[in-house]
This record gives sequence, C-alpha cells and structure tokens, in this order.
Amino acid sequence: MSNKIAQSAVMISFFTLVSKLLGFVREMLIASKYGSGYETDTYFVAMTATTMIMTAIGTSLNTSLIPVFTEVEERQGRRGKLKFLNNIFNVVLTITLILTLLGFFLSPLIIKIVAGGFKGEQFELAVKLNRIGLPIVIFLGFTYVFSGFLHSSQVFGPPAIMGLPYNLVFIVFLLFMANKDNIFALMIASVAASSTQFLIQLPAVRHRGFKYKFSVDINDIYIRKTIMLVLPVLLGSAVQQINTIVDKTLASGLVEGSISALNYSAKINDVVVSVFIAAITTVIFPMLSRAFSQGDNEQVKQIMSQGVNIILIITVPATIGIMVLAEPIVRILFERGHFSSTDTIMTSKALFYYSLGLVGISLRLMLNKVFYSLQDTKTPMINGALAVGVNIVLNLIFIRFMAHAGLALATSISTTFTSVMLFISLRKKIGPIGLRSYLRNLIKILLAALIMGVVVRFTFYGLISKFSINRFFEMILLLLSIGVGAVVYFVLCLLLKVDVLKFLQTNLRRTKG
Repeated sequence: MSNKIAQSAVMISFFTLVSKLLGFVREMLIASKYGSGYETDTYFVAMTATTMIMTAIGTSLNTSLIPVFTEVEERQGRRGKLKFLNNIFNVVLTITLILTLLGFFLSPLIIKIVAGGFKGEQFELAVKLNRIGLPIVIFLGFTYVFSGFLHSSQVFGPPAIMGLPYNLVFIVFLLFMANKDNIFALMIASVAASSTQFLIQLPAVRHRGFKYKFSVDINDIYIRKTIMLVLPVLLGSAVQQINTIVDKTLASGLVEGSISALNYSAKINDVVVSVFIAAITTVIFPMLSRAFSQGDNEQVKQIMSQGVNIILIITVPATIGIMVLAEPIVRILFERGHFSSTDTIMTSKALFYYSLGLVGISLRLMLNKVFYSLQDTKTPMINGALAVGVNIVLNLIFIRFMAHAGLALATSISTTFTSVMLFISLRKKIGPIGLRSYLRNLIKILLAALIMGVVVRFTFYGLISKFSINRFFEMILLLLSIGVGAVVYFVLCLLLKVDVLKFLQTNLRRTKG
C-alpha cells in the first residue's frame, strides 16, 4: 500500500467523518424543527423523487469519467483534456436541463411511483416540493463531472470536502430560519446546499486551466466511449434505486412517520459504511486493479482477503452494538423539539433491523470492487437486480406484520443473501478464495462481538437504572459503555487470535513510519 494511497484514504475518511457528523447535526435539527410525520415524510419522498435518477447517472458518470479523462490526457495532453471537460460539461448540462424540464411536467407521475400511498393534500404537497427541488438535478450533474476531472488529476481535496458546505448551509438555515409551518423553505435550502457541492470544486477546476465555452461535439470519440462505459454501471445503479423507491412506496401507505423513521435510521446505519468501509475500498480497489492487470490472481485473492477480514472486524461488532443500543442512540441523536418518544421507538425499531444487514451491505460494496477490478460489470449488475427481486418479495411478506420495521428487515436479508451469492460467483470465476478461512475468522469475531454486546448492555442499562439522569448524562453513559465494549472486544480478538489484527498492526506501523 503506497503512502500516497494511504494518505488519500485517510484524508477522504477524515472529511467523510466530519461531513457525516455535520450530517447528523443536520438530521437532528430537521427532526427537532419538523418532527417525524406528515411534512417530513412528504419532504423525504420529494427529495428521493428529485435525486434518484441523477444519483444513478452521476455515480456511473463519475466512475466512468476517471479512466476516460486519464486516457485523453495521455493521448492529447492537458489541452485535450480541458477541451473534453468543456465538451462533457455541456453534454451533461444539456441532459440535466432536459431531465429538469421533463421532471417538472412528469412530477405527479413520479410521485405516484415513489409514494403510491400519498393522497389529496399530501400528494399535491409532494409534487410542489419535487418541482422546487428540480435544480438539484443540474447541480449534481456539474458536481460529478468536476469530481471525475479532479480525481483523474489526482486532486482529492475539493471533492472530499464538498459535504462540508452542503451540510453547513442546512445547519445555518435550520438554526436561524426554519419554520415548522413552512416545509417549502427546507426544500429551497436543499437546492442552495446542493449548489455548493460543485461551487466548492470550481476554483480547483479553474486553477487547472478550465475556461467555459458553450460548444458541444457529440461526435467526439471520447463522448461515445464515456456513454458506452456509463451504460452498464448506470443499469446497476438504477437497479439499486428501485429498492429505495419500493421501500418509500410501501412505507407511504403506513402510519405517518414511517418514511421518516426509515430515513433517520438508514442515516445512522450508513455512517459505518460511508466512513470506514468506503475508505477501505478506496485503498483496496487500486491494489486489486493493479494485481489483475499483472495477471496475478493469487495477489487478488490475498488483497481481497485482507479487505474482507477488515470489514468483518469493523461491521460485526458495529451490528451487535447498534442492536443493543438502538433506542438510546436514536433518543440522544434525535429526540428533541417535535421529535417525540413515539418517533424514537419507531426509528429505533427500523435501526435494529437495518443493522442486521450492515455486514452484507459492506461486503457487497467490497465484492463489487473486486468484480470491477476484474473488468466484470455484468455480475454486480445481475446481483443488484436479484437483490431488488428478493427485497420486493420480502417487503410484501414482512410489512403485513412488522410494518416499517419489516421493510428494514427485508433490506437486510436481501443484501446479506446477495453478498453470499457474490462470493459464490467469485469462486466460480477465479477459483478457491478461502471461504473456510473467512468463516473461521467470522466465528471468532462474532464470539468476541457477542460477549462485547452483553458487557455493553449490562454496563449501559445497569448504570442508567441506578441514576435519575438527564439527556447529557445519558450520552456520557452511552459513550462510556461503547468505550468499555471496544476495549473488551479488542482484548477478546487478541485472545482469539483474529488474523486480521496482524495486518492492521503492520500497516499502522508503516503509516507512522
């Protein structure tokens, strides 16, 4: 692992963590100012309807543009790269303007698809909010183009920090201007916040020589190449968006607050994936790609083994910890203002069941990177479609007797199942990958995590039952319990001789050196 890759991963992880913490402040303030009910359900659905298509397009665009920018620079130099940037910028501008215009007229249809349970005034409100938020589509397009350009130039700072101004705009609005009776202002703030994500990157892009000109050359071979690269990744990303649509649609027919409960709980669960797992895959992916380009499948397996075991050692205890402490976590983070104790119970139930899929979600992210490094985008796409199918079937079963919590459980089961299927597909593709070794390590980690969970539960609930405490003291007890649990877990992993600890210790020494 080169120092440059490690430093980039640490930087990305650090700013992601800061951004996520600010994101939690944002969500806490939304919960406090607007509660968890009619208005917030409508707002979250409108945001989903606004961003779901562009998120899929943008993710695939950002992934595909990096190798194209690199190739253009190698063949045509810096001037050719800047010319292509201007061209692809205008192509994306044209596409997003068309999508925004179509979105305005098709908004009622989109809301019916995303939230079929919305009727009457709530449906009309969702349509209005969706239309107000449509400029976000254009801003996201700019954001992904600039990110791809800067990453291809090995400039990671501006894309890494773009979540900071995004969240700060929300926080300032929510602290000083938010009004529970005006949910439209929250959507306007969302549009303003989205604009900062590309604006924060603009100085770095201009510093590298970009000067905008309105010119579009659709016959450019690199535009066609980008489209060909984007399509398979886009299909895979679009498939993932279907899960979100299905969950929101089914939840819209449940009691008020169900969509908000799923949203808030998913945010908590996403912290582990976004901060820790994304940083790991950022480091592992180029190593995998290099090993594959050298035709060294054994090295691919070894690198993957390190990545998978690191993911297990992080996500298994995180799962147990969240399951044990779901309710106090939600209460401390969100229960204030208009976010009631009933909202806490609803959100903590969803969080409990979402956490069951944390390992599966993280492993699938890692395994998808392995397949991409092997230049196989078809398998992850098929696997994603399978995940949607399983999720829909389980949703329809569990929602009958578990309401919104059943939707969270269905998501967890489907992601775990499809992660197992990815392991099987990978074994068929490159031969034995050490599944028995993974299983042995998982058993050791799970044993340590379960004992940790018991210690954490007795520590937190044992202490809290003996004192009459306020919210601040409850937070101190929660942090203390987590700290005690972390020490117990680490000691047990050492005693059980969990293999991955040696790898982590070695890399920590290298980083310090």
